[in-house]
Amino acid sequence: MNTHKVTFAALAAMAAALSVAMLVSSLAAPVQAKISSVDVSCTNPGGQPPGGQQPSCQNEALTQESENQNPSGAAPPGQNP
Repeated sequence: MNTHKVTFAALAAMAAALSVAMLVSSLAAPVQAKISSVDVSCTNPGGQPPGGQQPSCQNEALTQESENQNPSGAAPPGQNP
């Protein structure tokens, strides 16, 4: 009855290979979502967007509007006031 020994050896070999593969993949490319502040619009003292000034303000009298975005350009829930 060597079938149990063969089965156990095969399972042990698969477990070892899977462990190595998981370790290599976790070390090779750690993924982190980077949330960064992105300029989205500009407003003048009257609350209107000035023409040709978007998305970043070019004048000190203007108010910069920005939001936190992830790399795909979406604003994740809970990241903006």
